Amino acid sequence: MAKSAIGFGSNLGDSVKILNDSRQILAQTSGIKLLSLSSWYKTVPIGPPQPDYINACAVLEVELTPLQLLETLLKIEQQFSRTRTQRWGPRTLDLDLLLFEDLIFNSNNLQIPHPRLRERAFVLVPLAEIAPDWIEPVSGVTIAKLLQQVDTSGVHRL
Repeated sequence: MAKSAIGFGSNLGDSVKILNDSRQILAQTSGIKLLSLSSWYKTVPIGPPQPDYINACAVLEVELTPLQLLETLLKIEQQFSRTRTQRWGPRTLDLDLLLFEDLIFNSNNLQIPHPRLRERAFVLVPLAEIAPDWIEPVSGVTIAKLLQQVDTSGVHRL
């Protein structure tokens, strides 16, 4: 079993319902155990003009490889009609693999830790709620310390 952190996001449709439903699907997926889930946060979007997001993070225990976990997350996104038409555009569901143990991994379709994890308050705030002492392996710094280095003014607990 490996510990992994993922991020949830949605800003199209009934985002809270979509996120709750996707969390349930994830928790019922073979090889995945949901250990903890952060609160939901309303966050200001990055990218083109669009509605605010609802974001959260979860810590999982998985029997999957990172690529298998990514494939599982992408399949769940598809169940909620996720389309990828615009970089950082609006979406019904976004599931990001953020951390996988202390692994540093790069392939054509997956980078661990998530490449923008250290600069995104909408990820660091919920992740620090449930895993403040997790050390981000590239920087060697805890999530709690990384959180102190970003502007959190656009992140508000629901």
